[in-house]
Amino acid sequence: MNRRLRMILIIVVALGVGLGLGAYAMLHQVKFGQDPSGSRLARLQVSPNFRNGEFHNILPTPTLVEGQSTLRILWDNLLAKTERLRPQQPLPIVRLDLRDQMVLDRDQDTVIWLGHSSFYIQLGGYRILVDPVFSDHGSPVSFANTIFPGTDLYTAADMPEIDYLIISHDHWDHLDHATVTALMSKVKNVICPLGVAAHFEHWGYPQEKLHEADWNSALRFENGFAIHVTPARHYSGRGLTKNKALWAGFVLETPQRRIFLSGDTGYGPHFADIARAFDGFDLVALDGGQYDPRWPLIHMTPEEAVRAAEELRAKSMLLAHVGRFSIASHPWDEPFMRVVEASKNKKFCLVIPKIGEPLKLDGMGQAFDSWWEDVK
Repeated sequence: MNRRLRMILIIVVALGVGLGLGAYAMLHQVKFGQDPSGSRLARLQVSPNFRNGEFHNILPTPTLVEGQSTLRILWDNLLAKTERLRPQQPLPIVRLDLRDQMVLDRDQDTVIWLGHSSFYIQLGGYRILVDPVFSDHGSPVSFANTIFPGTDLYTAADMPEIDYLIISHDHWDHLDHATVTALMSKVKNVICPLGVAAHFEHWGYPQEKLHEADWNSALRFENGFAIHVTPARHYSGRGLTKNKALWAGFVLETPQRRIFLSGDTGYGPHFADIARAFDGFDLVALDGGQYDPRWPLIHMTPEEAVRAAEELRAKSMLLAHVGRFSIASHPWDEPFMRVVEASKNKKFCLVIPKIGEPLKLDGMGQAFDSWWEDVK
């Protein structure tokens, strides 16, 4: 081997080692969390939804259609000429002082959509925060999956004391390390599917705050308040491993009201099962904004979300997983247009508030502007 070839080989090996060490260091950053181990692993291993070392959907659910891969999607997205994936101007928002009782009466049942799948909810006198992402990106790196302009309306410091922090699954656009660690002192209880609490424990949350549950189970609290954990059709994972933690939807129930949050999910028979278990819903918030033919089984189209709302016997429906990030290949406002068309002449009321605009559950006849039509 001549000297030049030897030098090239040394450089290639050094680059490979450097890249490998860099990738190892990145994947071991604290924000990636931690897979369940010890007693937490033992608990999920007895779940009927956990087999062969990972959680499974009720129905076979490939994450991607045959012939697709994460690398191919990234490459195709770079070459695609899809227009209007993101709005060119800031979205209209409503920003309130959530800590001021005079601005937002704690005893008034209210839902405030914070964009994508994040919600601030007051129900039965409790303050509930769902899948909050207060960072400007929903990914491991700051330059990927960045938020739409104008949608960074709150920080952890703006939040009041939170009775229940609910996390649907551990994907980056639902479980944000920077957000939940900043909220730690304000959160009384964390509610999550099996396996997700391992991340919180790794990030310093005390065990007494963490409440994990399997599908089709309920956590019951004072004053008749209950959080039911329901099946969803999706997957989980923050690094190289997948499905070590469960994904879920939630029913929030008081003696007076019932709300359903689907979490990330494809359409499936679980909606009919949930409908049989509960006598209708005052409001359902359903995944329907990041559909793509490359992953048809793990997210719903707006039309599938409407079908699910009908099956659930909802009085009102709110479209979720939309309005803050662009993950799929359709125009950012297309989900709103399609859900409006699909909801015509349905028995439920479609509500599409601005991000931050309060939806008062005792006044379900509230009217909201078609605000997305005025945004370029």
